[in-house]
Amino acid sequence: MRTDQSRTVSQYLTSGPTFAEGEVIERIEAFRRRRPRLRDEIVTSAHGAGGKSSAALVDAVFVEAFRNPLLESLGDGAVMMLPSGERVAMSTDGFVVKPLRFPGGSIGHLAVHGTTNDLAMAGAVPSWISAAFVLEEGFPIAELKEIVADMAAAAAAVGVQIVTGDTKVVPKGAADGLFITTAGVGVVPAGRTLSAQAVCPGDKLLLSGSMGDHGMAVMLARGDLAIEAEISSDTAAVSPLVEALFEAAPSTRWLRDPTRGGVATSCNELAKTSGLGVVLDEEHLPVRPVVAGACEMLGIDPLYVANEGKFLAVVAPEEAEAGLAALRALPLGQEAAEIGTIVEEPAEAVVLRTGFGGTRIVDMLVGDPLPRIC
Repeated sequence: MRTDQSRTVSQYLTSGPTFAEGEVIERIEAFRRRRPRLRDEIVTSAHGAGGKSSAALVDAVFVEAFRNPLLESLGDGAVMMLPSGERVAMSTDGFVVKPLRFPGGSIGHLAVHGTTNDLAMAGAVPSWISAAFVLEEGFPIAELKEIVADMAAAAAAVGVQIVTGDTKVVPKGAADGLFITTAGVGVVPAGRTLSAQAVCPGDKLLLSGSMGDHGMAVMLARGDLAIEAEISSDTAAVSPLVEALFEAAPSTRWLRDPTRGGVATSCNELAKTSGLGVVLDEEHLPVRPVVAGACEMLGIDPLYVANEGKFLAVVAPEEAEAGLAALRALPLGQEAAEIGTIVEEPAEAVVLRTGFGGTRIVDMLVGDPLPRIC
């Protein structure tokens, strides 16, 4: 029997006589059938943008070659059981952002925050990191020292150790100055399990802060656009927020940091994996006015712009208020908001209730609207 949260399709997709319900159902069914497929013969920048092209590449090339149950979950990190019975999470990430330094942070901050945040999204407490550097011949040693100092400061702030690494130097022109790859390991506390399959109709979707700060900060820092705005990256370690959320909302079902592809793409991944629908409320989406203004000038939807210090959480409805209060009690979570609800129908789809009383389908990111942001 369907719950009150998912009684009819038209309840969520129409707020007026826009479509007949039969037409709405046909549109949703057509949307569900649009699975990403790899049709390209060469790699393009869109394959690194975190949207449909990325998903198609990962599925057709990497999952197909390396297929195993841990990989197929396609989470931010893999959770593995040790012979002792303890569980650890492992994650890895590459960082190729340009410029290397931007308002609010640098590639060094991202290299630590990106990996530790992925571990936190797996429910783990980050503990150790490895770091590999690809340096282009001619890169200034003084600049390298500054970036490494940023990494050291970020690691100390989140309580992790950088315990091993590697360095390679390539000829001038073979890299864009500096690339960093990090891998991290963390311990998952006993009794803590996160999964899209645990998500239920009626659950609430929380966002720990404002959308789009990092992506817009990097885009404007490149100097290619005649736009000046005081936008700083939100790059930060979210582990303290995650631990506060678990204390207030121990039944938290699922976590994801909306980096490449933004909130919209992360919600679509949740909908596809859980088999449920996500209904977002536009009026509750936190976007800073300066970010919203820059996005509007560039014709970019903030829902698709990357963050590097925020996360999405699905929590039980009875714990949503306490969880939100716990996030807002910390400086990094002061702009946290309840932005949506999980529903049975429309399954495997994300819809947005607009401030004008209408609704629209929110698809995964298509193409590559932003420069490299991590």
